[in-house]
Amino acid sequence: MDFNKIDRILVRSTNWIGDVILTFPAIATIRKNFPGSYIAVLSKPWVAPLLENNPEVDEVILYDHNRIHNGILGKLRLAKALREKGFDLAVFLQNAFDAALIAFLAGIPIRAGYNTDARGPLLTNKVILDKTVLKKHQSHYYLEMLKALGMDIVDDNPAIEVSDEARNRATEILDSLNIQNGELLIGINPGAYFGSAKRWLPERYALLSDMIHKDFGVKILLFGSGEEKAISEMILDVAKSDIIDLAGKTSLLETMALIEKCSLFITNDSGLMHLAAALKIPLIAIFGSTDPVTTAPLGNSSVIVRKEVPCSPCLKRECPTDHQCMILIEADEVYQHVKQALTGRVMRSC
Repeated sequence: MDFNKIDRILVRSTNWIGDVILTFPAIATIRKNFPGSYIAVLSKPWVAPLLENNPEVDEVILYDHNRIHNGILGKLRLAKALREKGFDLAVFLQNAFDAALIAFLAGIPIRAGYNTDARGPLLTNKVILDKTVLKKHQSHYYLEMLKALGMDIVDDNPAIEVSDEARNRATEILDSLNIQNGELLIGINPGAYFGSAKRWLPERYALLSDMIHKDFGVKILLFGSGEEKAISEMILDVAKSDIIDLAGKTSLLETMALIEKCSLFITNDSGLMHLAAALKIPLIAIFGSTDPVTTAPLGNSSVIVRKEVPCSPCLKRECPTDHQCMILIEADEVYQHVKQALTGRVMRSC
């Protein structure tokens, strides 16, 4: 690959919040190796806000496979639009066959990525997956691919910028909740889209919230998607303290700006965990079925709470046995980390 002849690059993004954030070092790597090139990212709509303020990205192109790009005709429509943009190189951070097919149909001459998902014939520059990379942090999965393509990698921790518009919207939301400027906020994210095996018990989150509120009197914000509303309701039913439930009530941009206002974020292994880490918010991450070696939050502001049990990490969506990896984590253990964070640091206020 002659780097000097690449003027326009299309990067196919991953599809989930945490995965997208963990590709930020890869996007920075592409920028470093092609400093004068135009870089566009093809993204699903629900994660596009994560990329729109990224200084390494010149354009975010939406791939709306549920609407305008649905089905064969939709893919052809997208390919036609990409063809008109005249890309020289497509880099696939996502593994799917679909990513390579659309770039092939768009006539992008150089198509580079891992030789997985039966897409090898559609790639001009194939990278054979070295299984040892699966034992490293997930961010290195993307970096190792770019290294194999001849790029000098940038192994910095992900960072995300929140727009002034989103910050103003977050302030409006807090004002509507009678939260005054300067109040300390604690964010809690009790969900995890992948499955229940990654979720700490809702009643433990409720007890933890009561302990925090009793000793520190801070406002507690409960985050989550609309699909996780049942989890937040379980916490509200058990908790004695006043918790502000934002689950399903905020957009991704609003969520980003609200997390940025938190002094501490308590979470399962999830997309919002990686988002809080990229925002440089001190966080406590509770791990059960997943492996912190590969998916720990990046940066120096996190504490991981985990119990060593024989079956963990199982990487399963649902626990097939007794969920001991989570049951063994008591609220008081997590609270000790909360207390250390709140008393040992200068906390930001909203």
